[in-house]
Amino acid sequence: MFDKLEAVEARYEELTKLISDPQIIANQSEWQKLIKEHSSIEEVVLKYKEYKKEQQRLEDAKEMMEDKELKELAEIDYEEAKERIPQIEDELKTLLIPKDPNDDKNIICEIRGGAGGEEAALFAGTLFRMYSMYAERKHWKIEVLNENETELGGYKEISFMITGKGAYSRLKFESGVHRVQRVPDTESSGRIHTSTATVAVLPVVEDVEIEINPADIKMEVFRASGAGGQHINKTSSAVRLIHEPTGIVVECQTERSQLQNREYAMKMLRSRLYNIEKEKQDSEIANARKTQVGSGDRSEKIRTYNYPQGRITDHRIGMSIFQMENFLNGDIDEMVDNLIAADRAERLKGEEE
Repeated sequence: MFDKLEAVEARYEELTKLISDPQIIANQSEWQKLIKEHSSIEEVVLKYKEYKKEQQRLEDAKEMMEDKELKELAEIDYEEAKERIPQIEDELKTLLIPKDPNDDKNIICEIRGGAGGEEAALFAGTLFRMYSMYAERKHWKIEVLNENETELGGYKEISFMITGKGAYSRLKFESGVHRVQRVPDTESSGRIHTSTATVAVLPVVEDVEIEINPADIKMEVFRASGAGGQHINKTSSAVRLIHEPTGIVVECQTERSQLQNREYAMKMLRSRLYNIEKEKQDSEIANARKTQVGSGDRSEKIRTYNYPQGRITDHRIGMSIFQMENFLNGDIDEMVDNLIAADRAERLKGEEE
C-alpha cells in the first residue's frame, strides 16, 4: 500500500507543477484533464501527509520520553499518535479503492411496470414519485423524456433524466426489480397482491465515450400521445430511434421540438449502449473477485416494499426500514448510504484478496 501511496504523492507533486505551467494552461483541454486528475488524488495525498505527520509525531515522542522533564507530555503525544495511525491507515485503504468513473455523472432512469398489470403500473408511478422527491431534496433537476401513462395514473414505462452532482453515485444501486406487496385500490376483496417494477439507472455519457455509427440508426417520427395540448398531438414531433445492430429502441416525445426529442433520444441510446458494455465489465470483475453488492442486473429482485407491515427490505444487504411513508416521500438516504458502504466494503475485500 505504501509504495502505491508514494507513487500517488509523486504524481500529485508533478501535476502541481504542470498545472502552473503557462504552456499547459494555454492548451485548455489538456489543462482541464490535468486539473481533474490533480483534484481526484488530492484527498489521498493529504491523508497520506497526515499519516506521515503522525508517524513523525510518534518517533519524536519516543525520543522525548527519555527526558524526565518531558516524559509526561511525551507519553500523551505518543498514545494519541499510536491511536490515530491505525485509523488513518484504514481511511487510506478506503481512499485507494478505485473510484467509479461514472459517479459524478447525471443519470437516465427507466422505470417499467412488471408483473401485476395495472397494479404494477401504479407501483411504477409510486417509484417515479419517490425518485422525483429524492431529487428535490438533493436540489437536482429532473426532466421526463418519455412516458406511457395508464388510465388510472400509473406508468407502463417512464424514462427521465436527473441532472445533479453525484446523481449516479447515489442512485446506481437502484437498478433491478422492485417488488411491492399491498392491497391494490382496484381490489375489492382486500387481498394482498404482489407486483413488480423494474428500474434501470444509466449514466449519461458523452459522444466521445461511446461511438455510434449514424448508418446503424433508423429514425422514425410520430405524433406524441398524452398531455401537451393541441400542438403536441397534431405534429410529428416525437422521435423513435432504432439501433439496428443491437435492436435497442428508444423514444422521446415530451418536447415540442423534433430536434430536442432526437437529442434526448440519442442521450438515451448512448447510455443504453454504454451500459451494455459496463455490465459486461462489471460481470467479469465480479466473477474474478466474487464480490458484488448487485448493481446492474434488472432480473435481480433487489427490494421489497411490504405495505401491511410498513417495511422496506433490501435483499442485497439484508436491511429493513420501517418508515414506509417517509421512504416513499424520498427519504431514502439511510438505505443509499448503507448500500454504498456495503459496496465499498466488498470492493476493499476484493482489493485485499
